[in-house]
Amino acid sequence: MDKAQPPVAKKPFYRNDPLTSIILVLAVFFTSQVIAGVLLSVYPSIKNMTATQASDWLTSSVYVQFFYISITSFFAVWFTFGLLKRSRVALSRIGVVKPKLRDIAYALSGYGVYFVSYIIIILIASRFSGLIDVDQPQQIGFDSAAGYQLIFVFVSLVILPPIAEEVMFRGFLFTSFRQKYRLRFTALFTSILFGIAHLQFGSGAPLLWVAAIDTFVLSMVLCYLREKSGSLWPPILLHAIKNGVAFFALFYAKF
Repeated sequence: MDKAQPPVAKKPFYRNDPLTSIILVLAVFFTSQVIAGVLLSVYPSIKNMTATQASDWLTSSVYVQFFYISITSFFAVWFTFGLLKRSRVALSRIGVVKPKLRDIAYALSGYGVYFVSYIIIILIASRFSGLIDVDQPQQIGFDSAAGYQLIFVFVSLVILPPIAEEVMFRGFLFTSFRQKYRLRFTALFTSILFGIAHLQFGSGAPLLWVAAIDTFVLSMVLCYLREKSGSLWPPILLHAIKNGVAFFALFYAKF
């Protein structure tokens, strides 16, 4: 009688090389948005809305924007964790570890570094205002929010994006590059991609270079915190603090 053959190990999908990481992060980033858009398009179809009505519903409703960001964030994290599981990479390798009290100190000190650095760079950029519009507003999709709706806006801007984006960029992408390259190159490349992702392609408005500069500077600090602490919690906290300051600056008058 033949002996039972041992099960054949699955070939890892993620091969730990930087090019694959870039492709996977971009795929996760855009696929999550497509899925959210498709799911939210069901309601206008059921209601037989016209294209104009559907567009207004998708862009003007606070709750629709909240669900869009929630769905996008969920699938971004879920896909990223799925890739790691398939390739047998522990979550701790990308910085998903137990939070520590020192993470708060890292985040607060990191915000100071980010804020001073951004002010200096934006002052320099303002001297070249013909190339970069430093006063160009960012489209966040919550212009009509007021009252208790601001709770949904707070979650959508201050809590969900820092978690999803840090898992993808300072977790998955940063860790992949850091395995082969020095911190300086890893932080620079990760931050360039992060800045490009915030240019607001497809919004119909000019590319938001001021946001790209902002997020590039922020990402450089986030990468340093990720390297220094070995954890994603300091980057997540700093990212949330930065978004929280922007949230209160934009919506304080509506409280």
